[in-house]
Amino acid sequence: MITLKENIEALINDSNCFEQAKKNEILDEFINALDNGRIRCAEPNGASWKINTWVKAGILEVFKNSKMIDMSQGHYGFFDKDSIPAKTMNLEDGIRIVPGGSSIRKGAYVSSGVICMPPMYINIGAYVDKGTMIDSHALVGTCAQVGKDVHLSAASQIGGVLEPAGASPVIVEDNVMIGGNCGVYEGVRLMKNVVLGTGVILNASTRVYDLVNQTELKASSDSPLVIPMGAVVVPGSRTINTDYGRKNGLSIATPLIIKYRDDKTDAKTALEDALR
Repeated sequence: MITLKENIEALINDSNCFEQAKKNEILDEFINALDNGRIRCAEPNGASWKINTWVKAGILEVFKNSKMIDMSQGHYGFFDKDSIPAKTMNLEDGIRIVPGGSSIRKGAYVSSGVICMPPMYINIGAYVDKGTMIDSHALVGTCAQVGKDVHLSAASQIGGVLEPAGASPVIVEDNVMIGGNCGVYEGVRLMKNVVLGTGVILNASTRVYDLVNQTELKASSDSPLVIPMGAVVVPGSRTINTDYGRKNGLSIATPLIIKYRDDKTDAKTALEDALR
């Protein structure tokens, strides 16, 4: 990967540093490496994560060096960049894609044992690990990293990120349960075994109140919002303590950690082996 990284960084610094044929060869190698999981936008680094900004910037180079083509099928019109069509898969990949309008873009890594319920979408640069279920109307956005045995419930959104290149992708670690209509955006990291109750929204501006430890969690200039291991998060609210806010009884949505996982939680969120 060292040569590929060097070539992509050269392209980022000067898009005309290679002849077109060589440039196409480099970008093809790059997108295929994303597609089979040899490179990632972010990767575990001990207890933390390493963000590979060159990979994210490389994806932008793919867009910049692609042209629009007609990808229409029958009566359905599709028009997109020529180098990032739908991902090519076969039965031997071990990925269940239930009929009904789902799509996975080339350059997304999807492991064997993943289940895709219709309609759902996985975008370029995403990494989805073994045993994860992506339910109907759910999204795994650009560069999002999703671990093993995650359940992404119906209509939930894992936000994507390409701009700016230094921004962190959303990271969902192993065995996380994300309830229906949740949204996780702007580099938020969910550590292992987290449970998000239905409708929880998390982004870089969100404050999360840990009722168990009586602490407040939020992002900083050099660290994303991190939801700790095993936290059970539900929607909540807090009062707006201004004269106008108090006068009108206003409050703002604020997720709350109400407990940490225990046997009762595990029983409610257990995955069914038969489905996999």
